[in-house]
Amino acid sequence: MTLDLETLAEKTDVLAENVKAGLALVNVPHKQAALEDLKQRQQEAITKQDFKKLQSIGGDIKKIEQKFMPWQELHAASLELCSLLALIRTESKREELLSAAELEFKKLQERYHSLHVMSLFTADDDEASAYMSIHAGAGGAEACDWAGMLQRMYVRYSERKQFSVSVVDVLPERTAGIKSATLHIKGLYACGLLKAEVGVHRLVRISPFDAGKRRHTSFASVSVIPEIDETIEFKIDPSDVRIDTFRASGAGGQHVNTTDSAVRITHLPSKIVVSCQVERSQYQNKEQAFKILKARLYERHREQQLANSQKQKKLQKKIEWGSQIRSYILHPYQLIKDHRTGHEVGDVKSVMDGAINDFIEAYLKYQLQLQL
Repeated sequence: MTLDLETLAEKTDVLAENVKAGLALVNVPHKQAALEDLKQRQQEAITKQDFKKLQSIGGDIKKIEQKFMPWQELHAASLELCSLLALIRTESKREELLSAAELEFKKLQERYHSLHVMSLFTADDDEASAYMSIHAGAGGAEACDWAGMLQRMYVRYSERKQFSVSVVDVLPERTAGIKSATLHIKGLYACGLLKAEVGVHRLVRISPFDAGKRRHTSFASVSVIPEIDETIEFKIDPSDVRIDTFRASGAGGQHVNTTDSAVRITHLPSKIVVSCQVERSQYQNKEQAFKILKARLYERHREQQLANSQKQKKLQKKIEWGSQIRSYILHPYQLIKDHRTGHEVGDVKSVMDGAINDFIEAYLKYQLQLQL
């Protein structure tokens, strides 16, 4: 439905005011001052040829720019649209211009909505990149196939968000799907967004692995931890770890790694086990595995501090009935429902193709309400 000029102008004015308010909350002067300081340090690192520090500073600069520049660009675009609508009032043939203006308004509105969602993040690690682990529940090939479907969904979602996503480790199931997988998802607010997916996901469908075509229920769990900044000092005692090498698993063919380049690291005190097998060299796999171990140990350390301060224990739910955060019903009807927020969608195909933004946003708003 095409909006008339007065209605569109009114909506654009409201949008421009909302963007202005959002820009004020970003505190641009403070961000610009921090940016100038970082650029000065960047020049010092260039002079000293300190490439590791240069890389770290470059990442910090990008993060700060991503916090305020999109708001500045959106503010300028909204004011430009207001001016365009004022100009259209004086035109005799306004229909074509009005149609183009309405299209631009919708684009700006979507951009504002996306930036507004980013403002819902409150935790220190929300900005970080993330490691996501997916584990199939009990149920053999059916559960493993479901875990593989979730992996594909999160890869597609990450691509939609223009995040960099790579499979760090995967344990395939012979018949179908995966027993487990770890994804490295790099991008601003990747961790904050994907935290909404932590928990048990339940699938109900007619199993393609059942000759009797009976309905099956499968479970898979998802966990997310932030990738910690390299500048954070968190040392791991070499005597606390055991490093094993093994041959990388694969579906076969010429690209299967025929050397023992895959690495498994066991942290003996905590019994945390991580592995990496996707890199070509053992050294690269070992380096990546240590990064994941460091992130998991650091996250555990923070959780213990939080539990001690609040005098409460964090309950670990089993992958079973009653503990799921979301149900994906494919039979006898099609519906995906989040049990925390009540948000539900009937377009199963789109969701499984990565369209999970609405679920994530509903959860972020739900979390914000709990904190009030």
